Amino acid sequence: MRKLKQVNHLVGLLRPALEDIQGRHASPVVVDAGSGNAYLGFILYELFFKDAEGGVVLNVEGRPELTQRAKERAARLGFGRMEFQTAHLEGAVWPERIHLLTALHACDTATDDALAVAVQKGADHVAVVPCCQAELAVQLKESKAAVDSTLSLVYQHPWHRREFGSHLTNVLRALTLEAFGYQVTVTELTGWEHSLKNELILGRRVHRDNRQARAKLESLLATYGVRPKLTRLLGVEPAGGAPTTAVTRTPPV
Repeated sequence: MRKLKQVNHLVGLLRPALEDIQGRHASPVVVDAGSGNAYLGFILYELFFKDAEGGVVLNVEGRPELTQRAKERAARLGFGRMEFQTAHLEGAVWPERIHLLTALHACDTATDDALAVAVQKGADHVAVVPCCQAELAVQLKESKAAVDSTLSLVYQHPWHRREFGSHLTNVLRALTLEAFGYQVTVTELTGWEHSLKNELILGRRVHRDNRQARAKLESLLATYGVRPKLTRLLGVEPAGGAPTTAVTRTPPV
């Protein structure tokens, strides 16, 4: 019931994005990355795609037993334009064009994989609820960056480093989306009593890029001496570092 409440609330927040892509594209492609039991995909299909003339909901999940179970459920329901792929996000085969990408509680750097795909495929909208961010806590511990001695007290203890690393991870994710042309909103998914992993990052692409946000992102990376997976995947370097590698993005259709 907790998961159902989360998904139902997320659907309400996604409604403007879904209405937007269905209004502008004859056959919009929605991808749920790390879909698990595909609860979100089934609800989206029931509400937005079952009676529509076109559109696909692709669910990508690394556990084959969950994919098989979801396939069988879709067949019983007659949801013919629900598609399923068994793959970890790093090795998945993605559509050439994605109009909305979601990732609900994709653990640690799997959220980075999902966001990178959204940027590379020129997704009109993106919605992620990150989970269990551990990567930057290790990098903060090992960082040789000249962080202000007072500021470094914020993450001196391991517990605080995990919490601060988690917060910094999501700040960098939101800023990365802005740098690549997205208008970003960060809010809560649902009440804390239903999930402790409750931060929702929504992005709507409005520009090809944002140089001011890019400069802020590069500066923040340099300040803390960190390189999260998302920035590595998209070729973003800290300020003063090596030249960036241009990200390959599919032109919008």
